[in-house]
Amino acid sequence: MNVLATLTSLYMILIFVRIMLTWFSGAQYGRPLEILSRITDPYLNWFRRFTVLRTGMLDLSPIVAMAALSLVNQVFLTIAHYGQIRLGIILAMLVSALWSATSFLLGFFSIVLILRLIAYLARQDIYYNPFWKMVDTISQPVLYRIKRILFGPRIVNYRNGLIVSILSLVGISVGIHFLVGFAISLLERFPL
Repeated sequence: MNVLATLTSLYMILIFVRIMLTWFSGAQYGRPLEILSRITDPYLNWFRRFTVLRTGMLDLSPIVAMAALSLVNQVFLTIAHYGQIRLGIILAMLVSALWSATSFLLGFFSIVLILRLIAYLARQDIYYNPFWKMVDTISQPVLYRIKRILFGPRIVNYRNGLIVSILSLVGISVGIHFLVGFAISLLERFPL
């Protein structure tokens, strides 16, 4: 099982390198990138087919793909360490992996909304600055959905909507963190 855990860790590193290289689209990597793509893209493409993982310019499928590999790696490491694995531990690891990905997304969107609030308060002209334009592009779908859930059809001041959305995301994150911790502790004690 140690060999499987090591192979899974190496594959995660290859996927991470592949994801990082996509950020530098202008660079030419030639044959090494082609080989890396052949190794990692079939796995990543399986997750890319889920449209729910894409929001505007943002593709969250690599995060979910890495979380799934992390879960498999944890299962292999647990089996290697204890010689066995129980259903409760697998479920606890699954909950932990799901929460890890969800926590990352909640934190990411909170930061994006905070940046958007800063741009709003500083009266930044978001249409001429590529960074602020990207922040606005990412924040608008999230802000729209949160405002629709919290306020329904009522019209809300943009600044107040941003503040309430940020506080909501932080509050949800803290609340779920404690619930997940409690659920994991119960699942780890599950006898099967």
